[in-house]
Amino acid sequence: MHTKDPVVRTDPADSPPGTPAPAGRPGAVRRPPAVLLVPAAVAAVFTLLPLGYLAVRSLERGPGFAWDVVAHERTAQLLGRSLGLAAVVVTACLFLGVSLAWLTVRTSLPGARAWSVLVTLPLAVPSYVAAFAWLSAFPGLAGFPGAALALTLVSFPYVYLPVTAALRGTDPAQEEVSRSLGVGPLRTFLRVTLPQIRPAAAGGAVLVALYVLSDFGAVSLMRYDTFTRGIYTSYRASFDRTPAAALSVVLVLMTVALVAVEARTRGRAGHARTGTGTARRAVRAPLGRWLLPALAWCAAVTTVAVVIPLATLGYWLAVGNSATWDPAGLLDIAATTLGIAAAGAALTTLLALPIGVIAARHRGRTAHLLEQSAYAGHALPGITVALSLVFFAVRYAEPLYQELPLLVCAYAVLFLPVAVAATRAAVLQAPPVLEDVARSLGRSPLRVLREVTVPLAAPGVAAGAALTFVVCMKELPATLLLRPTGMDTLATRLWTETGSGSFAAAAPYAASLILLAAVPSYLLGRHRT
Repeated sequence: MHTKDPVVRTDPADSPPGTPAPAGRPGAVRRPPAVLLVPAAVAAVFTLLPLGYLAVRSLERGPGFAWDVVAHERTAQLLGRSLGLAAVVVTACLFLGVSLAWLTVRTSLPGARAWSVLVTLPLAVPSYVAAFAWLSAFPGLAGFPGAALALTLVSFPYVYLPVTAALRGTDPAQEEVSRSLGVGPLRTFLRVTLPQIRPAAAGGAVLVALYVLSDFGAVSLMRYDTFTRGIYTSYRASFDRTPAAALSVVLVLMTVALVAVEARTRGRAGHARTGTGTARRAVRAPLGRWLLPALAWCAAVTTVAVVIPLATLGYWLAVGNSATWDPAGLLDIAATTLGIAAAGAALTTLLALPIGVIAARHRGRTAHLLEQSAYAGHALPGITVALSLVFFAVRYAEPLYQELPLLVCAYAVLFLPVAVAATRAAVLQAPPVLEDVARSLGRSPLRVLREVTVPLAAPGVAAGAALTFVVCMKELPATLLLRPTGMDTLATRLWTETGSGSFAAAAPYAASLILLAAVPSYLLGRHRT
């Protein structure tokens, strides 16, 4: 049966022996052009600065002392707790994200556009706000259950958004052919749909895992000890930074392992459509007797992820009085938050572009190392990244100390994987044959990037920038340490008020933070519908 524009899974193994891989194909081992390699290397060196700091700090008292810290029984306990929490949250997020993406994109779910927007709104809820909301309503959740619940409900959109984009970007012809041959919906999903969305789901899953490993706010409020809380406690307990640095090194090694596993699950196959023409819209599968359970599932997820946190904030707003409100100060802090987050998102997206393109279009050790380096800072606690930048600023760039550029740089180090994952997924969806044609016509690598690759990947890159903007607004530990004296963001003011037990006074800042973050989250959800 002939189908238009099938999704071709290209692999060098399919070619006759001795046949070179096409230049722009995923199987290619061609060296990345200098126009990509140089800025990608600069971005990689920039993101590896915290590792240099850790190397200096962790070894300043000798390898033996650092090994004693790493080999301590407490470290093993923290490792088990962190990995267990990450495993539970990633599994739950994959189930939530993939199921909701399939329902809103591939089925006749009533109100799919509205549900798509609603399930992206948890991106606007910081983990510490979600933890506070659930803990204040159900104190018995403190510990592992509460930490897992709060982190799952704010993290599953990291899986939902890329999987939704992948489902919309793939041609439904293969699924239709599978069903026409008598294969059931479940087997069609497992054998045809799932392999096509696997790279997007794997990329989202590694982002969730890194987010969980680096989270500080939710685990602190839920009083559940993980690596981040252990590192923070070590920093606060003494002026000796060596134990905390040694623990941070373990966290970095965990990050490298996660990225390596994700790269293997991604496989070598390409996932871009080939051929001419415009992709058809998928024929939405009727839900039949599963209509009510599907609606109940979407409603339940929206309730626990959005309605309950907002209801809790509404309660504290109602409990407060005029003394807890300072409209002028609130507006000033909100404007500061927006400006810093926008600068952080712009720098992060700029640094991520060459790395994302190389990860999508080139294979080999160089591409692998560049992509891994981008993930190095994301699993580090914000306090570690902040202290590393303070270390380098004081020694080598003193004018930047306690200035906004240093805080913006911290955002770029922390959240570069968010933009890299979005860029890589967007470039993978763009047909590489168009870049091959441009090169065959004599276009330079820079012109190919500017005139072909970037325009084709622009929607996905923009979505990654919006996502980065949201997470920059919510970032807490690095902002606490690197903000200029006298400057507050919504996150830092919220944390200050919550720490002093003034929940009613904290509520306006929490509500403002969620409201501002909800705008790009809404646009992301609307973009996918």
